[in-house]
Amino acid sequence: MVALAIFSLAALAMVRLQGYSVRSTANLGDSNMAWQVARNLAVEISSNPAPPSLGETRGEELNGGQNWQWMATTRATDDSRLVTVEINVVGTGNAALRKAQMTIARPIEQ
Repeated sequence: MVALAIFSLAALAMVRLQGYSVRSTANLGDSNMAWQVARNLAVEISSNPAPPSLGETRGEELNGGQNWQWMATTRATDDSRLVTVEINVVGTGNAALRKAQMTIARPIEQ
């Protein structure tokens, strides 16, 4: 009887560990998707021939079957030839806790 009780406690611990592993994997996928959205925006901003206007720009993208809200803040730098763009991405719905942030420097003229 004691051995059965010990075995059942060990089995319960294994089931809980498996549930945690599945949740962690799903969260990792959402976080990677947020970074993918941020990188896509960075490429769009960097490759656009027209320089971004100073200030904030907001938008929403559909990627991986989820909506992602983004905000790009463009600021002047000490070097008049460059601007910095800070990109923030936040998930919506089930991915609301997933975020990504990156900053890029972009020349004003290409």
